[in-house]
Formats: sequence, structure tokens, C-alpha cells
Amino acid sequence: MTAFTVALVLVVAAAGLLRWRRPAWYWLTFGVILAALRVAFRYASVMDACGLTVPPSRWRLALARVANRPVPESRAPRILRLRPTRTGLVLRLKLRPGQDAFDVSAATDRLRHSFGMYGVTSRELRSGVVELRMTGYDVLQRVQMPAKVDHAPMRIPVALREDGAIHYRDYRTVPHGLTLGATESGKSVYQRNLVAGLAAQDVALVGIDCKQGVELFPLARRFSALADNPDTALELLDALVTHMEDVYQLIRAQQRISVNVPDAEIAADIWDLPADMRPVPVVVLVDEVAELALFASKDEEKRRDRIITALVRLAQLGRASGIYLEICGQRFGSELGKGITMLRAQLTGRTAHRVNDEASANMAFGDIAPDAVLAAIQIPTDTPGIAVTGDSSGGWARIRAPHTSLRHAVNICSRHADRTPDLPALAAFRPAVAPLPSARVPLSKTAPATA
Repeated sequence: MTAFTVALVLVVAAAGLLRWRRPAWYWLTFGVILAALRVAFRYASVMDACGLTVPPSRWRLALARVANRPVPESRAPRILRLRPTRTGLVLRLKLRPGQDAFDVSAATDRLRHSFGMYGVTSRELRSGVVELRMTGYDVLQRVQMPAKVDHAPMRIPVALREDGAIHYRDYRTVPHGLTLGATESGKSVYQRNLVAGLAAQDVALVGIDCKQGVELFPLARRFSALADNPDTALELLDALVTHMEDVYQLIRAQQRISVNVPDAEIAADIWDLPADMRPVPVVVLVDEVAELALFASKDEEKRRDRIITALVRLAQLGRASGIYLEICGQRFGSELGKGITMLRAQLTGRTAHRVNDEASANMAFGDIAPDAVLAAIQIPTDTPGIAVTGDSSGGWARIRAPHTSLRHAVNICSRHADRTPDLPALAAFRPAVAPLPSARVPLSKTAPATA
């Protein structure tokens, strides 16, 4: 009995230590079993307390009266599947007649307390089927991306969602995006994850960094074009517009609209063209959009209007030609001048890190997900990297990108430097970088000979 007591104390102490220092390990060893048991034993009572049950049907009441049995109890949604994951549990429910997915969504906070989980989110899979994703610990405190991720062209994993799922940046689904964040909010790390993920794909990277290139120029080996001031940025954007028009001419010449070609093969964008004829897609990263919109003289105002007009044209017309925009900035509001709200309307994907004012959060989510505005302004200052992401569908979620140092991002770009395509239209803006050393230089204790 003494040995059993000692072993039990050691197990409890180990579980407590893991829960404090390594919550992910605690969940995989102890937490998932305890959570599954809590859900199994408390499910009926919790659903009844949360108002997620329906009274028995008339035929069940009639059958009980005929059989002289007690009145049937109210019924909770039926559990279709309970699946453990590396971060929590996934509970798939079949709703009873008369129930709605909104009722489950409204009760997620009560379900979180009742089941003893860290977070609970719900989404409707199809009519009458709802999926509850429950997390056992704060997955955003120490982000660990899963080893196995889905890879697809123009689709890269960039962050982890609060429900434990991977957040992908899919340029073919969401062509253009807006990323906001104050100083030290984690916006630069998120941008490095984007570049590091795109570096391994067949894509041309174009950067505009008006902070004298301190953010993007270290990654220059993987960029096909870079601009570090507004004047060069205007010339680069004009070249991109010309490139876009040339791609449209190619698509039109290869559209294959004759009666001998099936309708499914008619080309309307670069992805409908044959692989050997398809132009390389281009991702344009603008590091600080406010620097392109500010002006102090009449000449700078004219330059600013031309820059914003070019960005709007690329946002409106660039998707079919394979040009995708990633606009980043600390501040994005109507005070930046005319054309800014028109540009925002074309940026489907929205990501907001910690911002300094509510107006910036409203500019990001006010027109698509008003609930996300409150979540964006409540991000604490001591958790850089936490962000709120959403799109025009109205859905939003909290995410956090894994920390990627600038050195690590530079190494990835150097490793994939051979993938950098040469675009004739952008040749004048190709950054000049020193060639990579072919081999390591051996160290020697002797000083080099002098003439």
C-alpha cells in the first residue's frame, strides 16, 4: 500500500509539473483522457443546463402514456464522433429537430466552463451537424506548428488558430490581404513567415519597403524586384501594371474559345493556361503603406495619387493575371487620402495585430466582422504576435504566428535563391546581391600574405 501511495503521489506531481511547464505534453499524457471522461459523463446534464435540449416529441409522449411509463426526458444533440487531437477534442453533434447552430454557438462559453476546457468554438458543417472544437490549453502561448501540414500552390501555413487548427494564407482563394499592427505587435514576424513560406514555391516576390529597405532587403536573394523609396515604388508599380496588361494579352491570345474546344478548357486567368505557357504568379508585399500615401508638397501629392491608383488597379484587375497584393501598415485609415477606402474594399483578407486606436481596427473589420473589432483592440501588449484574422464571409479567429527570426528567414531565402524568377518587365528593379559562397573558406591561423 505504501508503494502504491508513493507511485500515486509521483504521478500526480508529474502531472502537475507538466501542466505548469509543458501544457502540450500534459494534454497528450493526462489531459486528453480526463477531458474525454468529463465530456462523456457530464454531457447530458451540461446540455440540459445550457438549454441545448428539446422536449420529447408527441409520439414519444403518446407511447409513454400507452405503455404507462414515466414521461421521457428532454433530448440533447446526438454525439456523432468524439475525436482527440494534439491540442484538444473535436465533438461532432447531430442537432435535434427545432435546434439551430446559433444556439450552440451562443453557449460555447458555458460549455467551456462546464467541460473544464480552455476554449470552445463551433461551426456548422452542414444542415443539422455542428462541430465543437475544444482546446485543452492555451495553444497561442507557445506556438508549435504541426509537423504535417497541407501543401498546395499559393497556399502556405503562416500561423496557428486558437482552436488548434492551422491558419493558411491561400492566395488563390483570398487574392489580396491587409495586415495591420502597431510597433512591436508582431507584424514583421508574420510577414517573415509569409516570405519564408512563399520562398519554396514557384512565385515571384516583389517588395516595397519605404523604411530604406530594413525589413525586406535582407531577404533580397529571393525577391525579383525591390523598392526602398516612394519614387522607385511608383516606377515599380507602373511596371507591374504593364506586366499585368501583357499577361492579359497572353490569356486572350490563348483563350481557346473556338467551337472545337470544350467550355471547361476556356482560359480566363493564368491557372487555365497550360503549365508550359503559364506566367509565374507575383506576390507584391508593401511593408508600410502609409509611407506611400503621405505627401508634403504638390509634386509628392501627384506621386501619391499615381501610386494609390496603381495599387487600386492591381487590386481590382491583378487576380486573373496572377498578381496578388499583401498590404501591411501600422495605420490604415481614411485620413491617408482619397482612394484608400477603395483600396481597402478590394483587400478580402484582413489581419490585425495589436493596434493603437479603435479606428484602425474599424478600418480592418468594421465592414466585414464588427465583432472582431472588439477582439482586435483587446490584444494585450505583452503578447506580440497575437492577431485577429477575418475575411468577407464575416468569420474571424485569433491566431499567432510562430516566431521566425530575421536570420532564419534570410537562410530560407538564400536556400531557395535559385527559384527566383527573372521577369523582363521588372529587370530594372532586381536587387543587386553578392553571390553565395560556393564552399566554406577554411580557417587558418596564419595571417594572409601582404604585398
